[in-house]
Amino acid sequence: MQNGQDVHSKKGVFITHEEYEKIQRIIARDNEREVELQYLKQELAQLKKMIFGAKSERFIPADTGQLSLGMDIPEQKQPELETEELSYTRKKPSKEKESPVRMPLPSHLPREVHVIEPKHDVSTAKQIGVVTTEILEYSPGKFYVVKYDRPKYALPNDAGIVIGELPSLPIPKGNAGPGLLSHLMISKYEDHLPFYRQVKQFKRDNITIAESTINGWFSAACHLLEPLYDKLKEQVLQSNYLMADETPIPVLTKDKPGSTHKGYHWVYYSPKEKRVCFDYRKGRGQDGPREFLDGYSGALQTDGYVAYNKFDKQQGITLLACMAHARRKFDKAQENDPKRARYALHKFQELYQIERKAREEKFTPEQRKELRQKESVPILTEMEQWMRKELIEVLPKSAIGEAIAYTLKLWNRLSRYVDDGDWEIDNNLIENSIRPVALGRKNYMFAGSHDGALRAAMIYSFLGTCKINDVEPNAWLKDVLTRIPDHSIQKLEELLPGYQA
Repeated sequence: MQNGQDVHSKKGVFITHEEYEKIQRIIARDNEREVELQYLKQELAQLKKMIFGAKSERFIPADTGQLSLGMDIPEQKQPELETEELSYTRKKPSKEKESPVRMPLPSHLPREVHVIEPKHDVSTAKQIGVVTTEILEYSPGKFYVVKYDRPKYALPNDAGIVIGELPSLPIPKGNAGPGLLSHLMISKYEDHLPFYRQVKQFKRDNITIAESTINGWFSAACHLLEPLYDKLKEQVLQSNYLMADETPIPVLTKDKPGSTHKGYHWVYYSPKEKRVCFDYRKGRGQDGPREFLDGYSGALQTDGYVAYNKFDKQQGITLLACMAHARRKFDKAQENDPKRARYALHKFQELYQIERKAREEKFTPEQRKELRQKESVPILTEMEQWMRKELIEVLPKSAIGEAIAYTLKLWNRLSRYVDDGDWEIDNNLIENSIRPVALGRKNYMFAGSHDGALRAAMIYSFLGTCKINDVEPNAWLKDVLTRIPDHSIQKLEELLPGYQA
């Protein structure tokens, strides 16, 4: 106490308590600004990478693999060497270049044969061979009309009138065949060509079809396919292992004139059964997965989105996380903390090399589980110990701090994959199913209504399942639209892509 005031002393300098608190506030504010500066630098680096950087997430170690002897050898100036002039003789390459080797054209393509005879008189000549030249050509798809003529007959003795029975059509009393409907739907959802662009294509072939008519055909075809979609959803939910993810889709609504509503396609994929199901919801809340997965029992693999957290404590469900999402966090942290980020990426690389070995050598689930227990578990244990040690050494809001905190928060879910050989290390398989939605957003930009988004979810489900099962979607959809009007509802699974009796 000096002159009735609290006094702090440091190195012989005396300051009042108020001055001391003021200095502490300045130091705290400087620390906050330093943290904020590091965060903004990290954000700027990430934005630059998004705009100018490569999209690949592949990790390539900075070192070349050479061993170091632990000695720093000082750079020495190299002495200038004397020069001398040399002369020699070499053979000139031949001016004649070899003819390029062309790949043969596919043998399954039909051939339009043109025989070109010499202009000379060859009536008395003997043919000694044929020189064949093949040119690959293309002719756009052509419209044609299927005409059904059904003669009417009057039976004798006024027994009535008979007429041939018209085959079942996808759209009763409509004039669009299954081939055309399939083409319209595949062009939009597989080739990402909006209906209005298809209308322009048709006009070039002197076919005028109103866009409203096409939308009506599409709605009617989707109504016909609804029972098959329900059957697909039923089969997906019967699996004991699902992957789940979600992706946004802009939707036009009357509630937001001049703007779009942000809806979501929730995607569920069963790797063992090779089935994928899109489920449209108006929002990203817990109601979507909770309603879809009502009564589900098995393993569920997701990212770290909080809407899935409730399933971690739900009886009958084992929640798994995605290692690729965790790895991505450390990939983004390389600019912030290269040493720590690269250490973690090395460990992720080791884990994925083990998965690659099991895949390339076609291990059974039992063999894959045994391999993981032997080689992956020690790496996971080392990673967890390292992250818990480093967590207290890094800034919480830094990129590396967020990466470590995110990974540790989900660690139990992330490391569970080693307990079952059927489970995957990540859910990248489902992200491949979502990719067509992202491509579609760039082309037709939005769904015209919530009903339109529901119908899009149905078509994406069928096309995703076709892709997983290596089924040609156009031929499959045409066949289904032809058969489903008369098909037994008790045997709808027979119409699903990749069905095996």
